Amino acid sequence: MLRYAMLLIFLAPCLATAADEEHWLLQVDRWGNRSYQTLSLTVNGGSISGKLDGDQLLGTRTAKGIEFTVTDADKAKYSYVGTVSKDAMQGTADFPDTNNPQARAAHTFSARRIPARPAGAARKYDFQPTDYSNEFDPHRLPVMTIWPGDTVHTKTIDSGGVDENGVTKALYGNPQTGPFFVGTAEPGDTLVIHLKRLRLNRDYADSLDSIVGRAMGTALAAKATNLGKPIRWKLDRERGLASPEKPTEGLRNLSLPVRPMLGGLAVAPGNGSPPVSTGDTGRFGGNMDFNEVVEGNTVYLTVQQPGALLYLGDAHALQGDGETSQYALETSMDVEFSVDVIKGKSVNAPRVESPTQIMVLGQAGSLDDALRAATGGMVQWLQQDYGLSLSECAQILGSAIHFSIPNLAGRSVGVAAKLDKTVLVANLRRQ
Repeated sequence: MLRYAMLLIFLAPCLATAADEEHWLLQVDRWGNRSYQTLSLTVNGGSISGKLDGDQLLGTRTAKGIEFTVTDADKAKYSYVGTVSKDAMQGTADFPDTNNPQARAAHTFSARRIPARPAGAARKYDFQPTDYSNEFDPHRLPVMTIWPGDTVHTKTIDSGGVDENGVTKALYGNPQTGPFFVGTAEPGDTLVIHLKRLRLNRDYADSLDSIVGRAMGTALAAKATNLGKPIRWKLDRERGLASPEKPTEGLRNLSLPVRPMLGGLAVAPGNGSPPVSTGDTGRFGGNMDFNEVVEGNTVYLTVQQPGALLYLGDAHALQGDGETSQYALETSMDVEFSVDVIKGKSVNAPRVESPTQIMVLGQAGSLDDALRAATGGMVQWLQQDYGLSLSECAQILGSAIHFSIPNLAGRSVGVAAKLDKTVLVANLRRQ
């Protein structure tokens, strides 16, 4: 029934008037395992009613104490007794034993207030990070709370932990900015991230003269034993070009247009999952290294924790398909994004939408499995949004699908399925 977790609280600033509505995020600790739930309360004098993750509750509240009982769809009852102050709540939760219906178990819970949504139109925020995360962590405290429609301007550092001034600010390994708690986002929703602006903020990037093992046969691998040396690239931000800082003779004229992207974009993984390394991927997104996560595109990720907990980082000035050099042109970046929430809709793989294409990223331990995930994700998109049958999806895929390999450098690999919008707009009905 419940995701039983830390009651982080969305609480309206004033509690004095009758029938005030409060919103909380609840944490319960069960034998050292923390999980999270959304709690809404209506306060009417000393009585309270509301919902905990959709299940009905009734209880009482005084100036310092609170008691309520939650009844789930199977009529099981969960009781909470604790103290409450303006900003926090803590106490004991009494749960039925999932292995013995006749037994009960006591667990601790706690809570804290999350700022209410500001009145008026959507806001624009500037967030300057002071620390970074090397995990996609459901337990890390949010750096700020934002709401659908809000826009955030912030910064990322490079995969080695270096900021725009060349100062190391975090441990290497794709440190991320965040997480951002998105109000109204609940498990089963889809978080929509609009990448409004991705801009380089320093004049160099770092990479390697390497070829990942997955891209080499035995003959090539035998010749590549001396590869893996660091390569620094100059970034001409005014002209939008990248070139090797100390080119060899064969590359003395090499100059490539930059295409800034985010290698890391993720929501926190779901209940029961431990924090995930920022080198890993999953349904939650992660270290996708998909070179279509660029300015002007929109990314869709399934929400798996209350508030989504959005992380971003691992900026690249430029990356070819596959990130075959192990590191792309790793750099720092100024980022501006906005968020929306699609309620009650989930997607089984990360989606990216550009002005010209819809794309699904399959991520797995092998290219075969990643291909299957990408294909399944595209079929889901066509069925959910365009109302197509499986036979109709097969005909569209067989005649118009494009596949690319975004990532070969991580512990998992990625395959992207792409469809041109001209095919969809001209020929398909949309539900």
